[in-house]
Amino acid sequence: MLLSLRKVTKYFPVQRGLLGRPTAFVKAVDTVSLEVGAGQIVGIVGESGCGKSTLGRCAVGLLEPTSGEVWWDDLEIKGLTVHQKRVHQRKFQVVFQNPYASLNPRQKIKDILLEPLEVHNLLKPSQRLEFVKGLLTQLGLTEEDLTKFPHEFSGGQRQRIGLARAMTCQPELIVLDEPVSSLDVSVQASVLNLLSHLNQENGVAYLFISHDLQVVGYLSQRLLVMYLGSVVESGKTEEVLGHPRHPYTKVLLTASRGRGSLMEGEPPNPAQTPSGCPFHTRCAYAEDRCRWEKQQLLGGENFWEVACWKWDRL
Repeated sequence: MLLSLRKVTKYFPVQRGLLGRPTAFVKAVDTVSLEVGAGQIVGIVGESGCGKSTLGRCAVGLLEPTSGEVWWDDLEIKGLTVHQKRVHQRKFQVVFQNPYASLNPRQKIKDILLEPLEVHNLLKPSQRLEFVKGLLTQLGLTEEDLTKFPHEFSGGQRQRIGLARAMTCQPELIVLDEPVSSLDVSVQASVLNLLSHLNQENGVAYLFISHDLQVVGYLSQRLLVMYLGSVVESGKTEEVLGHPRHPYTKVLLTASRGRGSLMEGEPPNPAQTPSGCPFHTRCAYAEDRCRWEKQQLLGGENFWEVACWKWDRL
């Protein structure tokens, strides 16, 4: 398996006592497991603050989990030496949400794209510029763009440059953290089509993070729905979107189609998560059991899982 997260948890201290010891935590990610195989596209969807971006950063080694395991190519990253980790990090890249903040404004595009090749000592020095030119052309830009600075490009073009920077390392997996959320709808479509093309032509796998079910549904083969740090439903994308079982998934799907929402109130304070099911404070179907006892993910057919006591009665 290319990437495997096993019961990953990530807590952030938000309050400390007199001796500096943490006394309160934000449970950004709470016991999440997922797998991404070669060439696969796995989507993660949920509201802002549900922990999906934190999970993505744990997946590529930008954050160290509080507990749980992250495996790259069947090797746990905790056991890797500095050299081994550096070699494997080249295979796992990330494209961030904001194309205006993720590129160094003082560097020309040529320097931005050549830097990963130099850092990881990829290709011969005489081959690097031609490789970068070919990559830009593949992504719909031109050789003339190499001499420009980031501020000379539109948002969609900058996102393509960010993707080009990730692709220079010839990765096997890219974590896409809300890659089209700040772009116009027409530009979103072109970037999504480009990502689909790269997946089919180059075999690169994606961990696609978004709050938009329609966007994730367009690309992903498997989908995880997160709420307040936990996965509440997962399965094949067409199964989750076509027959959602968890009330939260139903709410997201209804809202994405502009049909209102069955969700009540605001999300709880992540530093004071409710007992039982994390969604029960906003769920129209909650009963007493939901308030005190948390249902773990139940497995079903087609690799589908749901964390709800009432899924078969809704």
